[in-house]
Formats: sequence, C-alpha cells, structure tokens
Amino acid sequence: MRVVSLLFHDVYAADPGESGFRSQAADRYKLSIPDFEAQLDGLADAGVGTALLASAFVASGDRRPPAGRLPALITFDDGGESYYATAADRLEALGWRGHCFVTTDLVGQRGFMTAAQIRELDARGHLIGTHSASHPSRFSALTVAEMRREWSQSRQALEDLLGRAVTVGSVPGGYFSAAAARVAAEAGLRVLFTSEPTTGTSSIGDCTVIGRFTIRRGHAPDQAQRFVLTPSARCAAWTGWNAKAIVKPLLGPSYARIADWLLAAKTSSNHG
Repeated sequence: MRVVSLLFHDVYAADPGESGFRSQAADRYKLSIPDFEAQLDGLADAGVGTALLASAFVASGDRRPPAGRLPALITFDDGGESYYATAADRLEALGWRGHCFVTTDLVGQRGFMTAAQIRELDARGHLIGTHSASHPSRFSALTVAEMRREWSQSRQALEDLLGRAVTVGSVPGGYFSAAAARVAAEAGLRVLFTSEPTTGTSSIGDCTVIGRFTIRRGHAPDQAQRFVLTPSARCAAWTGWNAKAIVKPLLGPSYARIADWLLAAKTSSNHG
C-alpha cells in the first residue's frame, strides 16, 4: 500500500530558536508561519480532504492505508511547543489533525511542549506518538538494549501521561535501521515513521514502516503539494536522499557547512 507522509518540524514567528531544538542543523527544518501556511494552502488546493491518521488503520487491525488516491499524512517531529501554539490550530482550521511525535525527556523544557499541552492535543484529536526518550544523535548506531530503552521509556512516559496505549512513533534524526523497527515492534509500536522519502509501506515484525517526505526551509511554497500530486517530485526527493546517504559519511563534519551553503543558495533562488 502507498501513502504520502509529510514531515514537518517546528514553526516560528520571528526566530527559529523559539521552538524545539536550538542549533543550525535543527533550523534547516523550521518554517516561518507564512511559509508553513503556504504549504498548507498548497495541500488544500491539491484536494487533500481529511489528512489521514495512522491510528485509523491501526485500530481497525488492518495497518494499511485505504485504497484509491494516495492519501496524505501530516507529521511533526521533536515535540516543540510550536505544534501546540501554532501548527495544531492551522491544521484544525482546515479540518485536519496531525501526528505529533514527542521526545519525552524534553517534555516541559524550554521550547518543548508541556504535559498539559500534550494531553490537550490528544483530546483535540491529534495523534501523539513517541520520538524516542532522548533523541540520540544517531539512533541506528545504538545497541539493541539502548534502542529498547529509548522506545520503551518514551512509550511508557506517554502512556502514563495520556492514560492509553501509544503505538505509533518516528525515528529521530532520520537514522533508521531494520533493527530499530524490530526493537520498536518488541516495545509495542505498531507503526513507525522514517525519513526515507518513499510512498511504499513495509512490515518488520508486527510494525508497519512508513517513509516520509521532509518539508524544510528553502523549499518552494508548493513543495508539499508537489509531493502529493507529482511523482517526479517524489522521485527527485528519493534520489537526493539516497545520494545524501552516500555523500554524508564521506564529507564528515564538512557536510553540514556544505548543506547550509546549498540551502542558502536555493532559498535565494526561490525568492529571487
């Protein structure tokens, strides 16, 4: 089964440091409020009716999205407070709900949502999931025991907070591996989102694995719409992602500087 899952991070009014992680690397994935609204407008124009929630096919026992036109899912990683303060309201104005993946060790810390805010979002129909406990810098490099601890502790923290089962999560940092999914399944997760830009879904153990198309700073205002409607845009994202997977280890620390330069050049081009 195929689905277009869109990955957002934080939204800011004046400064990217307002919400979520505070670093140059994190800022690449944060959108200003006007840029975020432009992406949502594009999705609305694309005819996205009601953004699908993974819980719809988890609860049914059939962990496959419905047949027909490729459905869209909207996801946010990290648990930054901008999801509560800004993004959720914008989604609800369109009649949509999103997936909000929380780094549980950071709940209540500066720039991150509080327990009360997470409970309220859950009551409003947003899907709360785990984004690990501590957001390791390279999740796939953890030992099996460390992965198990990250998934289990985070899932337990959210279940204690919400008073119900939490069965959906996303891999932090985009560092996915089959082992991460297997351990997630053992820890009770039934759907796991990755950062690989693909519409295909797969199963590892009892866990359905779903890729995502990342929306980042510097993207064209209609990038989300392109991902939903245009196979060539999805193909380009997949090609670029795989090229990055090869180049990133070769460049080492230089990769971040080169990525920032390319992003700045792209942003200038898009707004020129």
